Amino acid sequence: MRTLVTGCAGFIGSHVTEALLEAGHSVVGIDCFNDNYGREQKLTNLKHVREWNDFEFVPIDLSRGDLLEFVHSTDVVFHLAAEPGVRSSWGSRYSRYIQNNVLATQQLLEASRDAPALRLVLASSSSVYGEGSPAPSTEESATRPISPYGQTKLSAEQLCDLYRRELDMDIVSLRYFTVFGPRQRPDMAFHRFLRAALRDEPITVFGDGGQRRDFTYVADVVAATLAAGMAKTLPERVFNIGGGAPATLAHTLEVIEELVGRRLEVQHAPRKHGDVRDTSADTARARRLLGFSPRTSLEQGLWAELAWVTERIVKGVCEPAL
Repeated sequence: MRTLVTGCAGFIGSHVTEALLEAGHSVVGIDCFNDNYGREQKLTNLKHVREWNDFEFVPIDLSRGDLLEFVHSTDVVFHLAAEPGVRSSWGSRYSRYIQNNVLATQQLLEASRDAPALRLVLASSSSVYGEGSPAPSTEESATRPISPYGQTKLSAEQLCDLYRRELDMDIVSLRYFTVFGPRQRPDMAFHRFLRAALRDEPITVFGDGGQRRDFTYVADVVAATLAAGMAKTLPERVFNIGGGAPATLAHTLEVIEELVGRRLEVQHAPRKHGDVRDTSADTARARRLLGFSPRTSLEQGLWAELAWVTERIVKGVCEPAL
């Protein structure tokens, strides 16, 4: 198949790009290298895929670029580009969330509306649920985001649903739950925790550590994403993608202590605005229609991410101050 991956240099996007190439598909990868974290890590994410003859990289800002040429020669679009992060979505950076999560999605939808037999897979987020719904969240649970980031991801979903209903477009939305693993962004909790643990530095936890997350290993997310792009018929169009075994942050720190073989110095700071207390995914729909079955435990995934972070530290890769 001919595929297009937006955000191909990012955490999840680079893994999806590799998986598509390894499965024999051609990939056009789009990324604008926005400044949410270092360009160096994103370039490293692309190191292996740029060796493939079936990979073409195109540096375009989705919110401004002309996408028709790329979309109309594509069978499946995996729309993974976004402005990520709950905490940084407050204040002056909100305009970037509108540009990169909402306007970019609308531009891509416009470019895709007349493409024949095109499927578009949108990477959404568990942040669309917010607080207050009974756990675990089903796809029918109320969507009440409590961060500007969550609000823009819900807006992107709603745009996709609008174009699907009004223009009969083939669109699938995947709500990812707390993805982790190698290539994770440097601002994300596990990356920060592991880096600090290896350097024997204090770890800052926002809140009391009792908050629970449905952590999902990146390879499991990739498998679900490719399944959503390749499935012949899908009677449902929104899917939860979660690891299936929610754990507290306190428990994850205990696992990290076991992996690194020493006690961690943990400092607690006040909860940040927009941080949801607990997330838990009902993935019955994804299991039934996408064949989704998470295979990587929290411990296995943390071990893999630890190996990746260790390699970066050994190589002397500079991480931004957080």
